[in-house]
Amino acid sequence: MIELKDVSKTFTLHNQGSAVIEVISNVSFAVAPGECVALTGASGAGKSTLMRMIYGNYLTQAGEIRIGGLDIVRSEPRDIIKLRRDVLGYVSQFLRVVPRVPTLDVVAEPLRALGVPAGDAQDRASALLTQLNIPERLWPLSPTTFSGGEQQRVNIARGFAHTYPAMLLDEPTASLDAANREVVLSLIEDAKARGAAIIGIFHDAAARARVCDREIDVSRFTPGMAA
Repeated sequence: MIELKDVSKTFTLHNQGSAVIEVISNVSFAVAPGECVALTGASGAGKSTLMRMIYGNYLTQAGEIRIGGLDIVRSEPRDIIKLRRDVLGYVSQFLRVVPRVPTLDVVAEPLRALGVPAGDAQDRASALLTQLNIPERLWPLSPTTFSGGEQQRVNIARGFAHTYPAMLLDEPTASLDAANREVVLSLIEDAKARGAAIIGIFHDAAARARVCDREIDVSRFTPGMAA
């Protein structure tokens, strides 16, 4: 479902004499449906950079990144937008939403974008917000007013609203208490059971051991960094 072949990334620092920094080089691996793979490695190894490349936020200098057969390295922006709507979900560490949009609508939005009727989309959003212990009295409010932990849970609810065939999870259990951590791990297990291919960054070793089938140490693809 997700396949990387000889992927490399550099950054050019134009304010530093156009110095070129090689971040990662020759990354190759694949993730099958129903499998969860953890990206590991020291800080600065390029885990988040690789995640953003897979999502199409960062350009890739070389190689192929295929999601459901589509090579996003060589795809048009409209094709990547469609992929994100239909196939590839992404739960980042930060909630980015339009201010003043109610939380219920924020969570339902991925389903509405797919043409799901408003009532059905809100039912799904309501169920996830309840599962993630967001009080109903907060649903009409913008999540930009919430605490960090509440925003993270809204972000997770939004990310799991649609049954994406492929998912990227960047520290999904960060800032969560034990009860909500358990809910998120259960959501990941459910996604795996329905056949989602998942790549995640988990600094929580116990969470990683529970939901991940294997680990890929990104340090071994990082020039000058020992694995």
